[in-house]
Amino acid sequence: MAVMGGPIDPFFRLPLWLQANCRGYTLWAYNVHHLDLLESYIAARLRERRAMPGSMSMLARLPVWMKSAKNRDEVLRVISRMRATLPRS
Repeated sequence: MAVMGGPIDPFFRLPLWLQANCRGYTLWAYNVHHLDLLESYIAARLRERRAMPGSMSMLARLPVWMKSAKNRDEVLRVISRMRATLPRS
C-alpha cells in the first residue's frame, strides 16, 4: 500500500533524496519534475485559484508556510540547493 504526502517514497518507504530543512520544516520533492512545479508555483507573484469548489490541486494544498510571501526567497533558495544535488544529464 502506497503512503502519499511526506518525505518518504510512497512505495518503498525510504527517505526521499530531495529533502531539506527550510524554516524549521522539511521541504521535499519526489523528483525533478515535482521540484520544477514547486519552484514555479512558489516563484509566482500571482497565484490564480480555480473557479470550481472542491477542485483543490496539489499546489493549493501546500502548507501555508511554504506559500507565504515572507518565506518565498528562502524556499526558492532551498529548492535551488536541492536542485544542485541532482546529477547532470
